[in-house]
Parts: sequence; C-alpha cells; structure tokens
Amino acid sequence: MVSSHVTNNVFTSSHSFLGVLDEVINKPQKGIPEMFIRSDKEPLIDLSMNDKTNPLPTIPIFDFQTLLCAGDNSTELHKLFSACKDWGFFQVVNHGVSSELLEKLKFEIQNFFKLPIEEKTKYKIKPGDVQGYGTVIRSEGQKLDWGDRFFMVTNPVEMRKPHLFPQLPSSLRDTLETYLSELKKLGMAILGILGKGIKMNMKEMEEIFDEGNQSMRMTYYPPCLQPELVDGINPHSDGSGITILNQINGVGGLEIKKDGVWIPVTFLPDAFVINIGDIMEIISNGVYSSILHRVTVNKEKERVSIGMFFNPKFGAEIGPVKSLITSENPPLFKTLSMEDYYKSFFSRNLDGKTNLERLRVN
Repeated sequence: MVSSHVTNNVFTSSHSFLGVLDEVINKPQKGIPEMFIRSDKEPLIDLSMNDKTNPLPTIPIFDFQTLLCAGDNSTELHKLFSACKDWGFFQVVNHGVSSELLEKLKFEIQNFFKLPIEEKTKYKIKPGDVQGYGTVIRSEGQKLDWGDRFFMVTNPVEMRKPHLFPQLPSSLRDTLETYLSELKKLGMAILGILGKGIKMNMKEMEEIFDEGNQSMRMTYYPPCLQPELVDGINPHSDGSGITILNQINGVGGLEIKKDGVWIPVTFLPDAFVINIGDIMEIISNGVYSSILHRVTVNKEKERVSIGMFFNPKFGAEIGPVKSLITSENPPLFKTLSMEDYYKSFFSRNLDGKTNLERLRVN
C-alpha cells in the first residue's frame, strides 16, 4: 500500500514477530503467552444458544452480474446503497472468478503456511517496514493477534518488493497472479457501482482509484485451546477504499458489530465478502460506513483467508468528493494527501475507528 520511500522514512517498527504457528504452538509451553491475552475482549457469541425463531441477521447478498446491469434508479442498486450505509458489508455471488481458480488458490495458500519455518523466515518483515511475513511490533507490551500473516503490495507492479512476490514458490506465484488480475477487474467494477449508488461523478472515482494502490494479506489462524482469551484480529475498521475477502477453507470467524452486537458472518460457497473501508467513508462524506469487525479463532480448526485491499493512487488527494459537497452537505472529513494518510495509518496499530476519527472535521 505504500511506496518504498514512505516505508523507509515513516515506519518506526524495530522488529517483528514471525507467527503463532512456529513461535508458539510448535514450542512446548504452559498456557497462552501473555502477549496474546486480551483482558478487555468482548465475549464471543454462543451460537448454540441462538434463538432459531429469531435468528441473528445476516449481511446482504448480491448477484454481481445483476448489479452490473442495474440501472441508476434500480431496486437492486438502492439495496446495495442501503447495505453499504447500514451494514458496511455485503456478499457477492456470480462474480465471474472460477471455482477452479479458487480451489487452486486454496491449495497453494494452505501449502504456503505449511512450509518449514526456515522457508517462511526468508519473507520476514524487515525493520522499518510493514510488508512481508509476520506481525509488526510497534511498542513494548503490544498485544498480538492469534494469526500468521503475509502482507504485500501488488499494484502498481513496479512497487512490488523483489524479495517478496518474485520469490514466492512458483505455483503459488502463478496462481496469485491470475487471482489478483481477476480481483482487480472485480474490485474496479464494484467501486464504479458504489460511485453510481451515491451519484458520484464517475470521473472522480476513476481519478482516485484507477491504477491505484492494491495490496493483499494471506492469513492463517491456528486453533486455540482458549479462543475466548485471544483475537484473530482485534476490532477495527479497514483503512482501505474497499476490501474483498475470500474465506479460503470455509472455517468461520469473521464478525461485524452492528447495533452494539457482534454478528458472525456466514460465507456462501465461493462467495466474496466486500466491506467499506475508511477511505470510502471519507470519499462518500459519511454516506457509506466502514464498520467495526474482528476475527475470532476456532478451538479445533485452523482458518485461512486472503484479503485484497483497494486504495487510491499514491498521488491522490483523500477527502469528500466535490460532486457530493453542497452548502447543505458540508464536508465531514479533512482532505489530505494519500502519502499523509498512509503515514497516519501505518504508524499506528489497528484499533477501532481511531484512524478515521482523527480525520473528522470538528
């Protein structure tokens, strides 16, 4: 998500933690290390107690091909507008990415996380950076998520770090290249539809996101004997424009907070979950909402996912778009350069919506 000169001058991390699987689970010890225990964690939902006559709500589901053909004033577009305003999350099916590619991706990513620690260490996050394998340590006493991550910039291609994407196992690299190409088309189409939903000037959306920064994160969440004590990812909103999440192996864990309640997300087979990020909330001047979400971990099964993040190009200005601002609808957020936005976002740990709130006009 960032250019090399930004990673060299902004990020203050001095070291990183490689991963739960190799650093904790595969080493004999008693109990869960203190650095993972979150004493202030809100309780998990006991799905066995879910009232069958009054089940928890589920995020809206859309057929992508229907959305593509929807007119400006169609019912389907209005439903999407409402989903992004009220939920900040929706699910798409019939998105055009083949089941065969998704199955191959699942196989390759699972194999990657099974590599010996000596292999994965080659990709370890370097001091002062955020890209690579592991978790950035920014402060003493920092609580860590119960998950192993591999994060890297994928677009523009010239921003890819030579020791990361080009050095991945060839079968994974080739599969990822095809997958990223497919999701780039899907993501740009969704951004266009979202712009249409709030009657944005389409040229504004293109100027912000066309050939923008895109990144991906593969994550492996090992089983945990006491899942109520840890977070796979702590509650946060994404800093992106939009995020496209693929739940690789069908094991649940994603939860969103709506009306004060944590709601588990049930993925349909081969579907993608799309969520609104902070940047899209800023661009839409608060019409669309980036929603708090977290990942819980399973007591018996590992969970594997891959998220792709769509962001404006590095030279863009981030703020409410001019076509939405009137005297009756003044800007709710400050305007700043994408470089300054990145500096702010990557210099802090994920924590609720604090990054977004700092940009709100008083």
